[in-house]
Amino acid sequence: MAGGAGGGQSAPAPRRPPPGSSGRGAALLVAAFSQAALVTGGPRALALLLRPLGGALGAGGAAAAAAGAAPLAALQLGGPLGSALSSRFGARPVAMAGGLLSGLGLLLGAFASHMGHLYLSVGLLAGLGWALVFTPSLAAVGRHFAARRAWATGLAVSGASVSGLATGTLVPLLLDAYGWRGALLLLAAISFNLVAAGALLPPLPKPPENAEPPPEPPGLLGLLRRGPFLRYAVAFVLVDAGYYVPFVHGEVRAHEVGCDDHRAGLVMAAMAAADGSGRVASGWLAARSKAPLLRHLFTWVALTASVSLLLPLGTSCWGLFPLAAAYGFCAGAVVPLQFAGVAEVSGVGRLGHAIGLMQAFESVGSLLGPPVAGWLHDTTGDFTVSFLTAGAFLVAGSLLILTLPGCLCPGGNGGDPTAPTDGPQLPLRPPEPLQNPQ
Repeated sequence: MAGGAGGGQSAPAPRRPPPGSSGRGAALLVAAFSQAALVTGGPRALALLLRPLGGALGAGGAAAAAAGAAPLAALQLGGPLGSALSSRFGARPVAMAGGLLSGLGLLLGAFASHMGHLYLSVGLLAGLGWALVFTPSLAAVGRHFAARRAWATGLAVSGASVSGLATGTLVPLLLDAYGWRGALLLLAAISFNLVAAGALLPPLPKPPENAEPPPEPPGLLGLLRRGPFLRYAVAFVLVDAGYYVPFVHGEVRAHEVGCDDHRAGLVMAAMAAADGSGRVASGWLAARSKAPLLRHLFTWVALTASVSLLLPLGTSCWGLFPLAAAYGFCAGAVVPLQFAGVAEVSGVGRLGHAIGLMQAFESVGSLLGPPVAGWLHDTTGDFTVSFLTAGAFLVAGSLLILTLPGCLCPGGNGGDPTAPTDGPQLPLRPPEPLQNPQ
């Protein structure tokens, strides 16, 4: 009997979070924010290097675009590996190792003499390193902030706006001063800071003494048997086939419509700044709205598709500028809802594996989209058909999201919040900290 006056007992004190949990949550957000900034900054900086890099190595538009798409594909293909390793060893050492690999890949890329060298160094090695950083950190945020998952994820991934602003303004200056090889060397030095950011992630917690071993998690095979998750993953194959096209080819398009290097950098910086604003805004709106999270996701993907279809109308530098900013805002708004939405279709207990497997699916779209857009540009002479095709892929992905249970009706998702966890570092009660108090 709680609080009954006749029982002579006082009401029990409300349960408070363990000491230090708020500090650990803040440190986790700082780490994830820094990692999102550095991980997303690398591919965006590479997009600005594609034109001089392709010219120096004698590569056409499709081959140069493949150098920009390869690290994105490796980042996503490496998602299951990142989630599996973090389940076994914890997020901290895995992310630190990933930071080391990404810096090493960019460092070796600076000495490339053939496009194949870039595919292996910048594409495979750096992309895999980014995967070992990105997947464990986002899964940690999603588990720790279960009650405000979309909002916390939005804050974490908004770090991309910081790197986007920096690369859009600084990379052209670095190219003028040091060339593309020197720019890659400086990017490598920056990427090594992921090692320090990884050290802020929580270590693998020690299980309590005399505790029973946790049940065997369903892992990847269990997720592959879940229809809603598979539809969700395929939807983002389609979305990613169009999503990255303006980010990879935006700088080339800006030059095509008459922008000089400085103004082309401003166009990309505007896209990046709006991207970060969209990430925070969509997470905040989803946290305050009673509408299903998947419905928010569908809306933002549909808006991103609409702006992509309008991008060919930007036929001058200042005409392209507002369209690029609008695309950045809508595309950025998709990101936190995408990662928060994984829990809606897989269950919180499977979150780490689900994020990794979803990214592996996505790599198909990421790898094909920008090179196909580059080939269409080489064939047609401009980016009109490229942007229209990208918009068509985004429309198809949004329609597939609309078919998911829970998108139209609250409470109809296919997730299982009570599902076994991905490993010993995934507490079933979201408010609990990810590590023992120091």
